[in-house]
Amino acid sequence: MPIRRITDRSSDNFKFERLSAEQKKEIHNASLRILEVTGVELHDEEAVTLLEEAGAFVSKNNRVRIPSGLVEKALNTVPKRLTMYNRHGKPALQLADYSTCNYGTGSDCLHIIDHRTSERRLAILKDVEEGMKLLDSLPHMDFAMSMFLPSDVEDRSYCQHQMEVMLNNTTKPIIYVTPDFEGCVDCVEMAEAVVGGADALRQKPLAACYINVTSALNHNQEALQKLLYLAGKGLPYTYVPVTTGGMNAPITPAGVIALNNAGMLTGLILSQLKREGSPFIAPGMGVGALDMKCGTYGYTDPDFRGLSIAMGHFYNLPTFGIGGMSDSHLFDQESSASTAMSLFYETLHGANLIHDIGFLDQGMTGSFVQVMLCNEILRYLEYYMAPIEISDETLALDLINELAHEGKFLTHEHTMTNFRKIWTPDLFLRNNYASWEKAGSKDFTKRATSRLEKILTEHKPEPLPEDIAKAVNAIVQRTKNK
Repeated sequence: MPIRRITDRSSDNFKFERLSAEQKKEIHNASLRILEVTGVELHDEEAVTLLEEAGAFVSKNNRVRIPSGLVEKALNTVPKRLTMYNRHGKPALQLADYSTCNYGTGSDCLHIIDHRTSERRLAILKDVEEGMKLLDSLPHMDFAMSMFLPSDVEDRSYCQHQMEVMLNNTTKPIIYVTPDFEGCVDCVEMAEAVVGGADALRQKPLAACYINVTSALNHNQEALQKLLYLAGKGLPYTYVPVTTGGMNAPITPAGVIALNNAGMLTGLILSQLKREGSPFIAPGMGVGALDMKCGTYGYTDPDFRGLSIAMGHFYNLPTFGIGGMSDSHLFDQESSASTAMSLFYETLHGANLIHDIGFLDQGMTGSFVQVMLCNEILRYLEYYMAPIEISDETLALDLINELAHEGKFLTHEHTMTNFRKIWTPDLFLRNNYASWEKAGSKDFTKRATSRLEKILTEHKPEPLPEDIAKAVNAIVQRTKNK
């Protein structure tokens, strides 16, 4: 299947950014100064050694001050585009500048709002499986993340269970998250088993790792171990420092972005020192501010949206964004509004991977009904972002001259040929009140739940071949038996 272009950004009209070219240069220069003067603390000896041997300055507590020349060198060797593949080795995601936006769920929600009971409960592995069946069936979900952290499996093996379920229940590309380095190694081994070995996975990556980093200037050992391991194998990942204004960063958006960008550049430099040309996906999220009223992190606040994505575009790197989520604790009017806004502005900014679709409650709770809403919004955005065709056929000047005064376009062949190209809703309504009432007066939640149950009952994901499924499961069992 050819690469699907959800958003064609050939038009300059859609190259929207909150930062001007001059502002991006100022942020870049500020980040260089942070790296050179303030430095970063790295809690991994290999990472420190790589930087020291490249010319960085190391002081006590493994604080490393990085010359700006190492940034420029890394930017010269890192790939500016990345293709990810589906289980069959076919191109599925194109990650480069403004070319495409691709959408998927998030990972590791502790709770689910059960669409069958409307209750919020702890998530289990069955929820991960149903989430993958849903995602596999929806045409506007381009990549998979596990959605839930299952409470019914051992803590030390939950990411291996998640990976097994994802590999068994969708052919789409996968973004995986692991709590430790060993889990990352196991997930890579599982992906290699599916595609036919290490070389096959490197040449046609099916999966990429989401790496959480303690903060922009404090890089924990597990994150650095994953980065260096994946870079050494030539496999993709996104490296996401957590930078919160008012806590571990200045409260101002400019200060947060400059600091967070310095953390991202640290990961980029290390990736290229480990293996020149290894792929790197710039984080377009992980930044925000502490809400001083309630002491929580602003999950969907507008202040920081698009700023990291703009810096990713400044470096011509593939970008990892966030959308389709809400701070609301319920699927309600608030969640619907913030979901639509987040998908719209993230798409306008041109993030290549947009995750956390279906998430509520600041990423603590997932909702399949929310996923259904996002899929409908993305159908809308697909049409909105598409370029308008201007041609003799679409202008139809002869037809206007012939029929416009009488208004007799309804039954004309031109209408019959072209009307299906115009967006029509799937789950959203357009019928009148009487027909809606006759059909049972169902609100969106009821309509989406009905469609959702039909998908979960009838959709059959393509299973892994039996021998490969056994090989993948053996890795899970090995972890459980340690």
